[in-house]
Amino acid sequence: MEQYEQFFVCPHCGESISILLDLSVLSQEYIEDCEVCCRPIEIKYVVGEDGEVEFEEGRG
Repeated sequence: MEQYEQFFVCPHCGESISILLDLSVLSQEYIEDCEVCCRPIEIKYVVGEDGEVEFEEGRG
């Protein structure tokens, strides 16, 4: 399992947080709670053929 650390800002509280993405799964969409404010964040990512990670976060 190849992991990638993604940094982003919580869309609810504005805190900088990070998560580990499992790059062996080429596309995922799920909800994860912010580790600071505990509100839901919608996480989406796609791994391209070149290994580039396209990441989006939003209010869940």
